[in-house]
Amino acid sequence: MATAAFEDIAETFGFLDDWEDRYRHVIDLGRAMPPLDDSFKVPALKVDGCASQVWLRPVIGGGAFDFQGDSDAMIVRGLIAILHALYAGLPLDQVTKVDAAAELARLGLDEHLSSQRSNGLRAMVERIRRTATAT
Repeated sequence: MATAAFEDIAETFGFLDDWEDRYRHVIDLGRAMPPLDDSFKVPALKVDGCASQVWLRPVIGGGAFDFQGDSDAMIVRGLIAILHALYAGLPLDQVTKVDAAAELARLGLDEHLSSQRSNGLRAMVERIRRTATAT
């Protein structure tokens, strides 16, 4: 149940031969993402459980889920961009139905991220799910 934007990322990953190319692509996705305004880099929007500093700001309107995010680590900014592609635009009631672990596994991320990065990614997914159900 992935969005078209996530399917595009998955397709690109399919063309990349090795993890280093995929890693660079993740970083490029992060670079292309607009930065989060510093006024939103507050404790309430900070995601606990990440090795890097991560902020996710929900932007919900018309029953659709969206968010802005940022991190002080480029690879994590890329992971935020991938999560944005996975969730942005979904109806709120569909957010918790996304099997994020399975979708991200299609990219091979689970095999190549450090345990700290994997824990941080799970923390971001959990924050997204909690935000969608609380709204």
